[in-house]
Amino acid sequence: MELTKLQRVVIDALEDVKAQDIRVYDTTKLSELFDRVIIATGTSNRQTRSLAMSVKEAVNAKGGEVISVEGLETGEWVLVDCGDIVVHILQPALRAYYQLEGMWGAKPVRVKLAADKGLVKASEPDDEE
Repeated sequence: MELTKLQRVVIDALEDVKAQDIRVYDTTKLSELFDRVIIATGTSNRQTRSLAMSVKEAVNAKGGEVISVEGLETGEWVLVDCGDIVVHILQPALRAYYQLEGMWGAKPVRVKLAADKGLVKASEPDDEE
C-alpha cells in the first residue's frame, strides 16, 4: 500500500476510537526500517488496546499488512508495526516519561485531523519532501 494511503488509514482508525494528540513523523533519514512513526495517546488500558485493534483491522481491511502488535497484555504502551509505519499508542504518563517525540520528532509531517476537535476531517499530508 502506498505510504500516504497507509498513513491516512492509520490516522483515521486512531481518530475513530478518539485517540488524543496524534503526531506523525517522517523517519526516512533516521531509519531504513520504516518511513513514518505515528504517536498517539489513549486514556486507559482499554482504549489503547482498542486503538491498536482499530488500526490493525483498518489496515487489513484496506489490503495492507500488519506485521505485529505488541503490548496488548498490559495496554500501557501498544506498538503496531505496519511495515512502512510504526504506531506507538501510549497512556499519558508513559508518553510524557519516554518522550518519543525527542527520538523520532526531527521532521514532523503535517496532517489534518478530525472535525470533532474543531479541525477538518482527514486529508492527505500538506507537505512531504
